[in-house]
This record gives sequence, structure tokens and C-alpha cells, in this order.
Amino acid sequence: MILRALRRLFEALIALVILFEEWGWEPLQRALAWIARLPPLAWIERRIVALPPCGALAVFLLPTLLLLPVKLAALWLIGIGKAGLGLALIVSAKLGGTALLARLFRLTQPALMQLAWFARWYGRWTAWKEGIVAQVRASWAWRVGRVIKRRVVQRLARWRHAG
Repeated sequence: MILRALRRLFEALIALVILFEEWGWEPLQRALAWIARLPPLAWIERRIVALPPCGALAVFLLPTLLLLPVKLAALWLIGIGKAGLGLALIVSAKLGGTALLARLFRLTQPALMQLAWFARWYGRWTAWKEGIVAQVRASWAWRVGRVIKRRVVQRLARWRHAG
């Protein structure tokens, strides 16, 4: 019984992370693509796209390594009683890291898929993630949330047209 409860908690936490990334992945990636039109960043992106598979893998994993000290600093801030600042740092790191990872994946995906093990695990990850997303979208809470969102959007549209 305890193991089942822990598993449900773990699945719920993973679902939240996946939904955040599902929601944020494309918009954040597009935002970075827009910023990358600046000449120095466009030059860097062209170099990233041209990388061989192992180089692409190194570049793709780089944000994870770079964000580790930031996350540790956030935990340290929380530990010394500055929970708000620590939480803000974690949220900022998550948003920035997701944006960077999404953009880097878009740039490196063709090269990464040349690595047989990566392509195999990516396929498994995608299938697993889609199953989690389908479960969440079939849930009562998700359906109610969509109804509420639709009503809010409709009211905002009526309010804008009335004003």
C-alpha cells in the first residue's frame, strides 16, 4: 500500500514535469529561435547544426551540467532561509534550461538520431511520455481545467468586444 502511494506520487510529479515541458518546449524554443536571429547567435547555431553526432551530444548535455551549480546555489539559498529567492532561482533555471535544451535539441536532433542508442532511447522516451500525457489529458482534473480555460477565454473575448 505504501509502495503504491509512493508510485502514484512519483507518477504525479513526473506528469507535472512532463506537462510543463510539453507546454513550454515549443514556445520557449521559438522564443530562442527568434533571439538567435542576431548575427553572433546565428553564427553559433550554424556551428551547432554542423556538429558530428558525438559533438552534438556534448552540446545537448551542456545545459544540464551548467545548471547544476545554479540549482545547488538555489538549494543553499533555501537552506539559509532565503526560500523565496531560492525558489525564484530554481524556477528561472528551469525556464531558461528548458528553453535552451529545446532549442539545442531542435538544432542537434538530426545528428543525435544518427547515434543508434540515442534513437532507440528517444523512441522509448517519446512513447512513454505520450502515454503519461494521454493519462493526464484523460483525467477529470484536466478536463475540468479545459472547460474552465475555455470559459475564461470566452469571457475575455466578450469583455474585449464590449469595451
